Amino acid sequence: MSETTPTPPPALRPVALGLHHVAIAVPSIAAARGVYEQALGMTASAGVEHVADQRVDVLVLMAGTQRIELVEPASEDSPISKFLERAGGRAGLHHLAWEVADVAEAIERVRAAGATMIDDAPRPGSHGTSIAFVHPKSTGGVLMELVEDPHSTRADAAGH
Repeated sequence: MSETTPTPPPALRPVALGLHHVAIAVPSIAAARGVYEQALGMTASAGVEHVADQRVDVLVLMAGTQRIELVEPASEDSPISKFLERAGGRAGLHHLAWEVADVAEAIERVRAAGATMIDDAPRPGSHGTSIAFVHPKSTGGVLMELVEDPHSTRADAAGH
């Protein structure tokens, strides 16, 4: 008979498994990426990806195991266009993204805890992820994203 570590019941599992990425809004990925790649030594994990649902283009850069996303608007009505306009056209921290095992479950748990969601259901994110945003009025003014990443092993390691 072999012993296994018991898995905690779903209600006790943490929603956030860890930081998935930091997103930085930029007017132009082409103009911004040099600082990250050349000055800071980060490497692009792939090319620029267009995320039609959010009307943005995304470049994922890696600093060791930490993921940084440069996000540029792909249209005038992109949420990133609005963010950059409010910031006077300057790049800036857009959101923190937290990895979750199941984004649909995380939406319900976050909502049950009293937070306001921007997204009522998961939607497609970059690189095959499913995402949902938590309204910044529920998180002290910081926009937060919940990310279910099919390429990650973090959920398996956490027993989800």
